[in-house]
Amino acid sequence: MISRIKQLLGFGPKVDLQELINQGAILLDVRSKAEFQGGHVKNSINIPVDQLKSNLKKLPKKEVPIITCCASGMRSAAAKSMLKQAGHQHVHNGGSWRSLTYLEI
Repeated sequence: MISRIKQLLGFGPKVDLQELINQGAILLDVRSKAEFQGGHVKNSINIPVDQLKSNLKKLPKKEVPIITCCASGMRSAAAKSMLKQAGHQHVHNGGSWRSLTYLEI
């Protein structure tokens, strides 16, 4: 049951996020503008999760990998689901933005 919950939230098998970035993935921070301004991963893109559907055109082609992040991983899981429904093929929930500060973007 725990594995099913993790799958639903987007916490699946581990992927090499740095390798995805090296291959052209973008890091999408879905926290509010104020949260983003309080600190974020350098070169990440900020589109708050509640504004994501109306801003899909700001994202690259649907084939480009996207790594979502937020404060805890919950909003980024919701964003991953939205992006998948919109046809984005390679979306990964990166969880907390603080856990991604090692990424070289």
